[in-house]
Amino acid sequence: MEAAPAGDYEEQMISRRGLIAGALSSATVLALPPRQPILAYVGSYSSPQGPEGSHGNGQGIYLFQMNPETGTLTQREVFPNGANPSWLAFDATGTHLYAANETADGSVSAYSVDRANGQLALLNAVGSEGAGPAHLSVHPSGKWVLVANYAGGTVAVLPILSRGELGPATDVKHDQGPVGPAHAASAPPGSFAISGHDSVHAHMIQAHPAGRFVLAADLALDRILIWKFDAALGKLSANDPPWVALPPGDGPRHFTFHPNGRWLYSLQEEASTLAAFDYDAARGRLTPMLTVSTLPKGFAGTSFTSEVRVSPDARFVYAANRLHDTIAWFSIGDAGGLTFAGEEWTRGDYPRSFTIDPTGGFLYTCNQRGDAIACFRVNRKTGALTFTGQYTPVGTPAIIVFLA
Repeated sequence: MEAAPAGDYEEQMISRRGLIAGALSSATVLALPPRQPILAYVGSYSSPQGPEGSHGNGQGIYLFQMNPETGTLTQREVFPNGANPSWLAFDATGTHLYAANETADGSVSAYSVDRANGQLALLNAVGSEGAGPAHLSVHPSGKWVLVANYAGGTVAVLPILSRGELGPATDVKHDQGPVGPAHAASAPPGSFAISGHDSVHAHMIQAHPAGRFVLAADLALDRILIWKFDAALGKLSANDPPWVALPPGDGPRHFTFHPNGRWLYSLQEEASTLAAFDYDAARGRLTPMLTVSTLPKGFAGTSFTSEVRVSPDARFVYAANRLHDTIAWFSIGDAGGLTFAGEEWTRGDYPRSFTIDPTGGFLYTCNQRGDAIACFRVNRKTGALTFTGQYTPVGTPAIIVFLA
């Protein structure tokens, strides 16, 4: 057989390599799933009887699409709910969303989620077993919704039924005990942060990731209550000891677990402090480690904290201050301790809550009295926040959650 000229042979080989490379490239592209948009839901105060006696300017639950490069939020839809859906939580599969409707006749709404387009469909709503439900969470088993009724001073367990809808409560506990003083023991000089020591106020409820224990903060009792949880029956029973105390009048509001499950960080609303606890997962016990202020050194006057989160990389804790209107961040030490690392103005009035997006690149603060959400880029090395210049208009926004 006659050999091909050298030039032709080289051209053939280059062409063949090109075809193979192109085929491999095409196969790689075909093998990669299309990137799904990042969707976010915002709960708002939407009733004429809004928070702190104000008028709610929201329309219900808003759906946004997030640009992961710029952080921009683009509104897709609004799902009307005139009952102050001020707290939202997904189940573990992201196929159902639950909303705490913060009204005098408190209720919880269950929605199915179309993960393809983010559309919500209302399944049902049941009573929350107390007035003013301010917080809810889904138990790690996926079978129960836990709800804290601020005005009613109760916590309740709601069963999740076969289609994701909710059933009547399987257990209700009334917080009991002496309320603390009006002035916080740990408050900064000149503080008049007096909000909730008139009667018991269940402000948050969350299970430890292992699911055996459920913790609930009562602002007026200055305690974090600890319950054993029967995941088969949906029943709460007091742990031993049944609670851990915070300083008188300090008012525990929200808390969060570190991803390692061994440390808990509790935010005190009236003292503007952040307390770190060591958590014994076997016995459900909290041991205090340290307490730091969420306000800058030398601060004097009135401020209320609102929200606390751990960064997705577990290196920083963020805490929001209302009236002072800042997000402060703290670096987490090897033993769970906290060191103040900086703060950033929220670019709006009264940050009710904030959330870091699933990529860890952006932080969004719901500026309740500013009727907008402000977006900040997160420096992953230092934890620092830089305002992106982006405001997203939402009437009295209360919470933003991302569909992961």
